[in-house]
Amino acid sequence: MTVAFDDELYVGADEHKFHEESSERTVREDEDASLADIMALESPDQTVAAELQSLPASNDYYLSERSAAVTSGLTLEQIESIALANNPTIAELVATTQKAAGFKTQVGLRANPSIGYQATQLADQGTDQHAVFISQTFITADKLALNRSVLNEALRAQLMQLEAQKYRIATDIRVAFYDALAAQLRVNLIRDFQSVADTGVDLAEQLKEAQEGSQLEVVQAKVQQNEIRLALRQAQVQFDAAWRELAALAGTPDMTPVSLQGVLPSMEAKLDWPSVASTMIASSPEVQAAQARINQARANICRQEVQPIPNLDVQFAAGVDNGTDNGLINLQIGAPIPVFNKNQGNIRAARAEYARALQELDRTEKSIKARLAAVSRDYDSSSVAVEQYTSDILPNAEEGLKLAELAYKAGETSFVQVLIARRTYFDTNLQYIVSQQQLAQARARVDGFVLTGALDAVVDNSGDDSLRGLTLSQQ
Repeated sequence: MTVAFDDELYVGADEHKFHEESSERTVREDEDASLADIMALESPDQTVAAELQSLPASNDYYLSERSAAVTSGLTLEQIESIALANNPTIAELVATTQKAAGFKTQVGLRANPSIGYQATQLADQGTDQHAVFISQTFITADKLALNRSVLNEALRAQLMQLEAQKYRIATDIRVAFYDALAAQLRVNLIRDFQSVADTGVDLAEQLKEAQEGSQLEVVQAKVQQNEIRLALRQAQVQFDAAWRELAALAGTPDMTPVSLQGVLPSMEAKLDWPSVASTMIASSPEVQAAQARINQARANICRQEVQPIPNLDVQFAAGVDNGTDNGLINLQIGAPIPVFNKNQGNIRAARAEYARALQELDRTEKSIKARLAAVSRDYDSSSVAVEQYTSDILPNAEEGLKLAELAYKAGETSFVQVLIARRTYFDTNLQYIVSQQQLAQARARVDGFVLTGALDAVVDNSGDDSLRGLTLSQQ
């Protein structure tokens, strides 16, 4: 049995187009920007300028002009494929689905006939009788077809559980991927800024030696340098932990860390959450599995209600009567009389299970709405943050840094103010990555029907073949 599903879970059709436009805009900004004059700081009166080593004239210093895309490495699609191939819960649910299919087949099989030999009056020589008989139980009231209908819904529910598990894996993989990608971007960003901080310390010391700076500026520059080094170590720890989580979710915990290729969003469309909730409930495999359980319970009521209708036990025998030297034929038909056991207990239990299944569907729908509400909060807040950073905060932080460095060149401010402006710009870019990460993860949860739990224990609801025993026993 093959279960097909669509690996592509994105619902944002314009995402790729936007990323391409964002990358092109970033390239144009990098080509137009020339920040060498700003980066090459000079002392206010220019007397030490020729002797001091200038800061690197690199556009990479202005971090908002860097693209968030990684040009090579492991992509999200690749890690999703690895996860679907290696996550043990998929194999478990495939097995439970096969079990449900097996039970469906078993409960619909007819009773086997019996064949035997019968002899009577063997002690009375000359009057003994010998016969060969065959007996068969005939199932009435279409019980076997009703059995199959019950287990068919159990099979359908397991297929929906399997589909839901694929979404759970995809969602958890995407959340972990964006966590690791953001950590990777933070590492790269901090490394870029670390070189600037190191050069800032050298410059502060040279200014102090030239008696154009103070010990305070040297100390402030070293504090910033040490903070950047600490931030780099912490960012690397975060990436390593995020990678281990990603590899474990993919079912390959020993996979060697590699660079990740991906893009964090710079904007997302505003969503109409009531409409999203309605669409999600209508399409969620979690809801479809609950609906299949309702259908299974309803079918079981129909099945239990016909159980009191007795089956027919038919026996046919043919042989010889040596006393008369003639042949003999016997026919026997019997059926249990439902006087005491009318299956009333199982009927009440089936109706109670139907009521429980209805409540489970209601619980599932409310759970989706509650989880979506939490995700909508994260989505909207991070979307607003990303938009604000892109339109106002990052440009203002960049402009503030440029003005601080220009003011320092003109002798209008101290080197400490330049360090403060640099740190503000650096922290702003880090927070921008955090907002992008949160937005990407929120979008992944929406795309995945707010289903999570890639490695949670699998619940086996494949059923059993007890209906077959009930069908044949009649007692």
